Amino acid sequence: MRMIAPVAAIVLAVSPALAAAPAWTVNKQASKLGFSSAMNGQAFNGTFRRWNARIQFDPKALNQSSVVAVIDMGSAVTGDQTRDEALPSADWFAIAVFPRATFQANQFKDLGGGRYQAFGTLAIRNVKRPAVLPFQLVIKGNQATMRGSLTIDRRTFGVGQGQFATPDTVAANVRIDVAITATRAP
Repeated sequence: MRMIAPVAAIVLAVSPALAAAPAWTVNKQASKLGFSSAMNGQAFNGTFRRWNARIQFDPKALNQSSVVAVIDMGSAVTGDQTRDEALPSADWFAIAVFPRATFQANQFKDLGGGRYQAFGTLAIRNVKRPAVLPFQLVIKGNQATMRGSLTIDRRTFGVGQGQFATPDTVAANVRIDVAITATRAP
């Protein structure tokens, strides 16, 4: 029994793929989670003011990497008062019942040149769908910057009910943009 601990320590030291990927702390002031779409043919942009992400990522240990992002849906703002008051309602995000959306991924693909894909699940209004987030990543020392975006059809998540269920007034496609600056945890 006394030999198990030293052997385990040697295995972990020799095989970094067995160790968990390092954790990253998001710099909220330098990071942004945004969205864009169109209403009555006019493009608009929005931002989620409150969200959090738990990131463990190592380009050399993708099989040990993961991300869990939790978005406060009531924090969405677009700069238009009428739209901003409507977003939390039952027709749109229904925050009284579904206050949060999540993105979880634990499968990543290296596309080369600092480009990756995160394969995960996006859940909005308690509707879960597979989602692939392509992103670019630059790591310099203990600092990382990540930029990515994906386009979803809001209707598949039940976002936009009643008169907004069709794309006649509000476009079906919504682009989600992620810009993260993070520091590797010591």
